[in-house]
Amino acid sequence: MARTRRPKSETPGSPLWMTTFSDLMTLILVFFVLLFSMSAIDIVKFQSFLAYFQGAGVLEWGEMPLEEILPDPNTPDHDMPPAPDYNLMEVFEMVEETLAEAGLEDRVFLRYEEAGVALDIQDRVLFDTAKADLRPQAREILDPLATLFQKLPFQIHVEGHTDSRKISSIVFPSNWELSGARASSVIRYFIDNHQLDPYRFAAVGYGEYKPVAPNDSEANMQLNRRVVMVIRAKDAFRKEVLPIE
Repeated sequence: MARTRRPKSETPGSPLWMTTFSDLMTLILVFFVLLFSMSAIDIVKFQSFLAYFQGAGVLEWGEMPLEEILPDPNTPDHDMPPAPDYNLMEVFEMVEETLAEAGLEDRVFLRYEEAGVALDIQDRVLFDTAKADLRPQAREILDPLATLFQKLPFQIHVEGHTDSRKISSIVFPSNWELSGARASSVIRYFIDNHQLDPYRFAAVGYGEYKPVAPNDSEANMQLNRRVVMVIRAKDAFRKEVLPIE
């Protein structure tokens, strides 16, 4: 008699389509976790993270692989990029409060700038005409600012600006030298008198080439003669000079 063959039993386990379905659900879960994490991300850190993919180096320490560039725990703090403890609005409010407590609202003008928070000081408050030595009265402004800068972990750029009137002397052959020397004098005061970390400062001399008003009147030229301190709270992790490929 012919035997009736039994149908082969199906392979035990889930159907094959379940594998694809499980992968899809996992991807969706990861996608929503990513959306949630980005919704609470620190905008300053996120911008700096994007900057690394635009050529600013790998995690701020260079272009070497991660396992080879971990910072040495014995490295001085000034060689490490300081982690900001305050956001841009908090920095602005701290500076504003410092100026109010010192009664400097009418002598130091506070504003937002692309890189962070800027403080504009007219040159006559700090220097005599065509000079780069700080006047004795300058400490009334610089001392409260130095106390504030000790609390902030950001880099500070001090910019010197002049009007368009030419200067030619043995000490200052042009406005470039005068503006740069004034910026350096302010930084030296912070370092010598308040022991601020010199690695946090940069002196910039713009001369007459970044005016805020036309040099067509004495009032406008006075506006252009100024020292600007920029607290770089917005791009605290970004390098100023990108590595050469």
